[in-house]
Amino acid sequence: MPRPEILFALFADLSRLKGIGPRYAKLIEKAAGPKIIDLCWHLPSNVVDRRFSPPIATAPEGRIATITVTVLEHRPGANRRAPYRVVVKDESAEMDLVYFHVKGDWVEKLLPVGQKRVISGKIERYRDRAQMPHPEHVVVEAEGPSIMTVEPIYPTTEGLPQKTLRRGIEQALSGLPKLVEWIEPTLMGREMWPSWDDAMRTVNSPTLPADIQPDHPARVRLAYDELLSNQLALSLVRARMKRAKGRSLKGNGVLRKKVLDALPFKPTGAQLTALAEIEGDMAADTRMLRLLQGDVGSGKTLVALIAMLNAVECGAQAVLMAPTEILARQHFATIEPIARAAGIRVEILTGRDKGKARQEARLRIAEGSAQIAVGTHALFQDGVGFRDLALVIVDEQHRFGVHQRMSLSEKGAGVDTLVMTATPIPRTLVMTAYGDLDVSKLDEKPPGRKPIDTRTVPIDRLEEVIGGVARKLDSGAKIYWVCPLVEESEQSDLMAAEERASTLQRRFGDRVGVVHGRMKAAEKDAVMHAFKDGSVDLLVATTVIEVGVDVPAATVMIIEHAERFGLSQLHQLRGRVGRGDRESACLLLYGNPISETGKARLKVMRETEDGFLIAEEDLRLRGAGEVLGTKQSGLPTFRLVDPEEHVHLLPTARDDARLLLDKDPELEGPRGQAARTLLYLFERDAAVRYLRGA
Repeated sequence: MPRPEILFALFADLSRLKGIGPRYAKLIEKAAGPKIIDLCWHLPSNVVDRRFSPPIATAPEGRIATITVTVLEHRPGANRRAPYRVVVKDESAEMDLVYFHVKGDWVEKLLPVGQKRVISGKIERYRDRAQMPHPEHVVVEAEGPSIMTVEPIYPTTEGLPQKTLRRGIEQALSGLPKLVEWIEPTLMGREMWPSWDDAMRTVNSPTLPADIQPDHPARVRLAYDELLSNQLALSLVRARMKRAKGRSLKGNGVLRKKVLDALPFKPTGAQLTALAEIEGDMAADTRMLRLLQGDVGSGKTLVALIAMLNAVECGAQAVLMAPTEILARQHFATIEPIARAAGIRVEILTGRDKGKARQEARLRIAEGSAQIAVGTHALFQDGVGFRDLALVIVDEQHRFGVHQRMSLSEKGAGVDTLVMTATPIPRTLVMTAYGDLDVSKLDEKPPGRKPIDTRTVPIDRLEEVIGGVARKLDSGAKIYWVCPLVEESEQSDLMAAEERASTLQRRFGDRVGVVHGRMKAAEKDAVMHAFKDGSVDLLVATTVIEVGVDVPAATVMIIEHAERFGLSQLHQLRGRVGRGDRESACLLLYGNPISETGKARLKVMRETEDGFLIAEEDLRLRGAGEVLGTKQSGLPTFRLVDPEEHVHLLPTARDDARLLLDKDPELEGPRGQAARTLLYLFERDAAVRYLRGA
């Protein structure tokens, strides 16, 4: 089923807007998006109240005022740099309208001498005389009431005036279709929500500052629409996976027993519980779809290996996919020796593997002599085939989209899927991002792990810290030094890391190594190898080491400008130490001045190592926009939902989506058809294709 015709106009290009040329269309696309619907979702971030109309004599400095004036005279500047002044007056006093870089004939047409005009802008005082630089509105007296309103202010981009953006948004809203209601009628009545098109117009036509707040009924209704589309899409993905025939995987336990008996420790209670849940899902004849959330150092890789051995015991293959080369090779290094001891061949396949070695690896995977494959995105490329793939495990799931996950599971028949993350995710975000998955949690650390001594130190005590590093290095320690995120730019991270490395190299020589995102994978691996087993004892790094780097000998983590990192990221970085049986420490260096949020973040880090608690605090302190983050491509980014403000809507949206699909699995009834329109409206087209009738 293609997109319904009623939505065609909303999904047209911005070039359809009248009176907005190609230059402004490009800027509007940069600010909001390429389609007319993007303008509808581009909500005001503020309002300007233009109803205040004081006499000039008492107009307060710094306030926006709208005043009816008579134009007295024009005073062009003495040169091009000097301001062009227009003297105006009302019954109480005179005032200057000040323009820079304008053509005199344009100003004369706008403000003819002797005529009355209504002007609106910010009042300033210069040598005790009122002035208004570049009035935002100048209209004839009859049009005065039209500007004495509360005016929405939209997020914009350089070179795009509010007026032009507003004109585009007004046009977009003027073409809103009347859509059949998809929200359940009793919920609509109870919440007293407006219809979809009325809600869209209301949020873009505020009459009071309160009208743009996230708790306004119109905004709440739109947030609910977005959450409902999200939950419906996830439920449809799940239904499709469950509908596809699964297979029962019940191994005889021989390989699993071999591996568990050979381990120098016993699995934790949490690991055993998670394995029981996973093995229960694998034994069923429906497809497994499970999320394994493991806190830092909780032993996810062991759980993954045992689950894969269950598939291998049934004569099938399993695959473990990681988002980065470093993480894939880390998993391979952990799993391969254990599996080899049990007589199992593990193959690795990443983008870096080329030529004959790559061909041979692919051949062993395709013919089945490699029972387990570990790798990166390279695994789901077209040329990679499996003899009998039964289990797909995706690590750091948030780095992959749902469709990447599914494309790998389609390389076998009835494939079970387990996704893992070492980033504990707040409960509310689990629902929005992983509503299609059952959840297991690893919230215990293996026995013998010691707590990490976490301290905060102002960065002006850097010399003392370097002195402490010298003492630790002398005692045989290995140390991480993570450089700050200067801004959203690899270039600046790189400079920060290289500058710090050169400072430390002057003191400690070749014992200092550096890794950053711009290095080639082979270079990065060589430095990491030297840090783990060789001559590098102090590793200066950007956040490339955040996930999956396992160096048990490393016992000190120094994070420079820790206040610039999110809590979950700090927790991940700290988790790189404390992985052996030696005492470990984490130093959080902070710069001054530090914000209240920055202080709160560092306090949480000092007080707890519980990643699940930290994730909830991170959500509270940073807001879900950042926790979800556009960088984490697998997590949904919302246009209308403020997950902090609208979290209470999530259970209702989830239950409503399930109820609707239980009653009408193919969305064919009247409300089902309306729900299809909702899915298209929020561009969940892929989910609609999972319906039999689509």
